[in-house]
Amino acid sequence: MKRVFIVLILSAFLARAFGQENTQTQEVSKPVGNTFGTGILIDNPTIGTPYKGGLEMEIRHRFSIIDNVHDIYGIYGAANTRIGLSYGITEKLMVGVGTTKDYQMQDIQWKYLILQQTEDNKMPFSLSYFGNIAADLRTKDNFGPGEFRSIHRLSYFTEFIFARKINNMFSIQVAPSMAYFNSVPTNADSTIAYKNLNIGLSAGARANLFGSHSLILEYDQLFTKQNIATQPKPNLAVGWEIGTGTHTFQVFVTNYNQIISQRNLVFNTNDFSKGKYLVGFNITIRF
Repeated sequence: MKRVFIVLILSAFLARAFGQENTQTQEVSKPVGNTFGTGILIDNPTIGTPYKGGLEMEIRHRFSIIDNVHDIYGIYGAANTRIGLSYGITEKLMVGVGTTKDYQMQDIQWKYLILQQTEDNKMPFSLSYFGNIAADLRTKDNFGPGEFRSIHRLSYFTEFIFARKINNMFSIQVAPSMAYFNSVPTNADSTIAYKNLNIGLSAGARANLFGSHSLILEYDQLFTKQNIATQPKPNLAVGWEIGTGTHTFQVFVTNYNQIISQRNLVFNTNDFSKGKYLVGFNITIRF
């Protein structure tokens, strides 16, 4: 009986000790929050998702290439706009829909937070998977002289986003990506001009300079060579972000305007080094 009593006391002590250890581990391994201010950096997605049951509306607007005073440096030119909604199914899973003016693009997208950086660096980075399917709803005459099928309207984009919040000021991310088009433009002699499958890499950074004001930076590089004389140009954007609890406003200068990720990656012809750039802004509203 005495031995049983001792065993029970030791069991209770060990259970309490292990319970305290687990509690301490949970307290130490807290996830890092606010790596980026919103679910989009400029055009590229970040690891951020709406909270469970949360709804976000995005308005992305791109003015035309800055030319001269006659069109007020792009304001009166041809603009491109996307309006989208994103919903948090869980704290880690998001789905969204959107419509974009250019090419009458309709898209659905999703994002899943696979890994989350912790404050004790037991997990040193965050990892998210992002993907979309976009449909070009222009008339079939825009898809070349060959036989047209509805599936030719579709394109796909997928990437893994690796992000790290270095400190309370700086956050960075890098994302290997893949874009696929069921139908691509052809040359005058009917040879394929662009590749269906394309590989690229995106990188971005955010520096919270003071209060709710941040400097944001984005760069995309296409690796796949196309069958055209002048290859697509890298994407570069620099901007300013102002965030509140319910809104995030971003204004920036960039050399790409297609908004949909796969089109920006593969079809950008604006060379930033030659002054081919434009102004854009994003507004994110959280409900």
